[in-house]
Amino acid sequence: MAGLSLYFEDGHDDMDDFGFDDYGSDCDGIRITAFLDAGQDNLTPLGRLEKYAFSENVFNRQIVARGLLDVLREFSDNENDFVTVMETVARMSEDGEPTVRAELMEQVPNIAMFLHENRPNFPAAFSRYLVPIVVRYLTDPNNQVRKTSQAALLVLLEQGLISKADMENKVCPVLLDLTDPSSDDDYKIEAVAIMCKLVTMLSRDTVEHLLLLRFCELCSDVRLFQVRKVCAANFGEFCSIVGQDATEKLLMPKFFDLCSDSLWGIRKACAECFMIVSNSTSPEVRRTKLSPLFISLISDQSRWVRQAAFQSLGRFISTFANPSSTALYFREDGISRETVRCPSDRCDRPACSASPGSSFDLGECQTEPPSHTPSGSECSSKSAPELCKKSYEESVRGCKVTGTSISEALEQDCPTTTQAGDREPQLVEDTYSSFHYWRSPLPDISQDLELLQIEEAAAREVPILDSQGPATSSQIQKVLDCLQPHLDDPDVQAQVQVLSAALKAAQLESHNEEADQDEVLSESSEIPVLEPQTSPPSAPLSIQPDPVEDQPVLATKPLDSPQSAPESFQLKDPEAGNEETPALIKTEQEGQDSSLNKLCEEEKSKVQNVIPQQLLDQYLSMTDPARAQTVDTEIAKHCAFSLPGVALTLGRQNWHCLKDTYETLATDVQWKVRRTLAFSIHELAVILGDQLTAADLVPIFNGFLKDLDEVRIGVLKHLYDFLKLLHADKRREYLYQLQEFMVTDNSRNWRFRYELAEQLILIIELYSHYDVYDYLRQIALTLCSDKVSEVRWISYKLVVEILQKLYASGDHELGLNFINQLIVKFCHCPKWVGRQAFAFICQAVVEEDCMPMDQFAQHLLPSLLSLSSDPVANVRVLVAKALRQSILEKAYFKEPGSAHSDELEETVLSLQADKDRDVRFFASLNPSRNLADTAALI
Repeated sequence: MAGLSLYFEDGHDDMDDFGFDDYGSDCDGIRITAFLDAGQDNLTPLGRLEKYAFSENVFNRQIVARGLLDVLREFSDNENDFVTVMETVARMSEDGEPTVRAELMEQVPNIAMFLHENRPNFPAAFSRYLVPIVVRYLTDPNNQVRKTSQAALLVLLEQGLISKADMENKVCPVLLDLTDPSSDDDYKIEAVAIMCKLVTMLSRDTVEHLLLLRFCELCSDVRLFQVRKVCAANFGEFCSIVGQDATEKLLMPKFFDLCSDSLWGIRKACAECFMIVSNSTSPEVRRTKLSPLFISLISDQSRWVRQAAFQSLGRFISTFANPSSTALYFREDGISRETVRCPSDRCDRPACSASPGSSFDLGECQTEPPSHTPSGSECSSKSAPELCKKSYEESVRGCKVTGTSISEALEQDCPTTTQAGDREPQLVEDTYSSFHYWRSPLPDISQDLELLQIEEAAAREVPILDSQGPATSSQIQKVLDCLQPHLDDPDVQAQVQVLSAALKAAQLESHNEEADQDEVLSESSEIPVLEPQTSPPSAPLSIQPDPVEDQPVLATKPLDSPQSAPESFQLKDPEAGNEETPALIKTEQEGQDSSLNKLCEEEKSKVQNVIPQQLLDQYLSMTDPARAQTVDTEIAKHCAFSLPGVALTLGRQNWHCLKDTYETLATDVQWKVRRTLAFSIHELAVILGDQLTAADLVPIFNGFLKDLDEVRIGVLKHLYDFLKLLHADKRREYLYQLQEFMVTDNSRNWRFRYELAEQLILIIELYSHYDVYDYLRQIALTLCSDKVSEVRWISYKLVVEILQKLYASGDHELGLNFINQLIVKFCHCPKWVGRQAFAFICQAVVEEDCMPMDQFAQHLLPSLLSLSSDPVANVRVLVAKALRQSILEKAYFKEPGSAHSDELEETVLSLQADKDRDVRFFASLNPSRNLADTAALI
């Protein structure tokens, strides 16, 4: 016990010696700089600072370090004292106790901000005294001190307090030393992390000259997987800083290595930053290199990698967006959008298709670029889409596969891409031509002559698929054999998948046909003669071209005549002895034809030429229930979240590719998926246009209106945005359904009604004053009687907007009827809340000029003045505020000959003499001093 008593006595002596004797244990806080006060030692404040800064007691030194900011405030006026304090800080930074160094480093950002605001020579003082401390602590042996210095460095960079010279000459060299291959492992891992965080705050030149090469080396660190993982997680930031050239030359090889790393955590980090990396590359690299790489991540053996890849799939697809067709521009400072207006008779039809990298006919779509867009950028053929002038079926029949390879046929018969710089941008009136609009331009095959000569021998071996009838299994097999050497191309892989499915179907149908023929032969002795057909096919298998990547997709022509039997057989029955057998065989053949045609048509419905087909196929598969079991239970939600971005990338001409997927998501059993779609349906409506919206989105929108409240709130929050995109007749149908929003699953969900009132304020402009009076008026009056004050507050504004709509239309009779309803419902309300609301409505009507002042003075002012003697003070407060701040400021009531001036002045004088203090205050308040907010009184 004696030892314990001595311990407390020593502690008390330390506190007295430190200057804390005036503070008790129940004190809320202590003044840290109390040690500067004069004491028994007769030392100056600086002397006392020196004494306790280097005291043998660690607690004393910690307190001094913690109070350095207050110390600087004490001595900031005197230059010599300030220099002395800063030198003391520099000496304290060499303290051997880690806790003292950590306390000191925690105060560095605060000290830097103080110096920046109060010292004219801040840069020199900060660079001389504080920056060396921060840099030295980055290599401190104590982990806590290092972490504190790293956090302080980030704060200083965010505030812009460290100069570029200090970063290049003091901070970056230390980081390079710490990330050297010979550096300690712990230091290296921490240095890589801090370097990746710093890169977003540094200039592009600093990153390229000092950190880029070292970052590339760290991405290949074979000894420490933690280093590679940090690099993979921050790879996108480096790409966005250094730009496209450095990304493709230096960083892309490292990114490929990281995506194939043996650790799944590193591959997962690559999948998460894939979109940012894609934004920093050219469209060609994005399509030819990054797309196959992303497909490999989607099919990764690790479930966590596949999950991250599918979550990033929609965002990666959005990077293929063509600015000229989607109004989406990627810049270093983010994403900006411009307005694209396409005539509904041109751009809404399926014939209007866009593909990145092809020429753009300004006569088809008019684009309004933003102010920051360089002039002529909308005409650049490098980033503008080509608008196909024929429908999909016509363009399919226009391309034929003749004695050369499929890719050559695409290049020969399909429109070629105009290279950037081949011709100058043209004006709108000069580029439009009816010939170009109704006919596909002639191809330019001059660049392909050499390629045709080289592959002439191999071209003869490619079989010709006949679309007159279904392709036989042998023909399909020959095409597959020709495509085997090109399986590295992802587009060829997609084509092989389609052909493989067709081959299986052909083999199955051939087997069924043989069985049917054997059965027919056993039952009938009169068998028609089958001999090879000698007539040439009328049309070979059609190909949909891809101007960018030459992506062939097979599609067959619908069969219209009995001549569409297989070319190997032709029915002959000279004697016509048995008519049932040929009819039976003909029926079986037609069934086979329709089956194969249905398969091809289904594949063709998902064909587009904006993004690699494999990416779209993987995205569409996200609605497969099997994906939820093998990848992620919320994969459908991620699909729904990114669907507007994918739709914007593909364009409205390719909406057929996403329509079935969207309908599947809209009926998903998880309400979170439907909720996600409900919150974005208005954005999708903007992308698709009014025609597709009315046909495909309105039914789904109607379904959301009857869904759970969690889904309905998504529709309600953007109700105005969606309704304004519909035609007037279609929009008017929803007037009958607005009343349904008043009913919720939970009556306590007042925010739902609050959102309804906000949307009704916006919706008023979409309807005529008759519709507003007949439908919206009653909803507004009901909301004004809500139990929640916030709902009533916003509903009063809704009432004012309705009144303004009625008077703005010139129908004073409806306006007067509405005013009479307001007087009966609010002014004569037995509850003081209703009477208070009437005073607020009158003030808002005057402030918003909702009606002529003579009409206001005749119909509303007498009722308002009658409330000046209301028994409830809260009502009189709003009456005084309305009179003093709004009504008396109107010129109509200020005129000398005004009939109401005397009555108003008398009422104001009575309110100024009111027994309630708040009423007297607002009645006497100068109108220019609108300091009080009475919203809480409502």
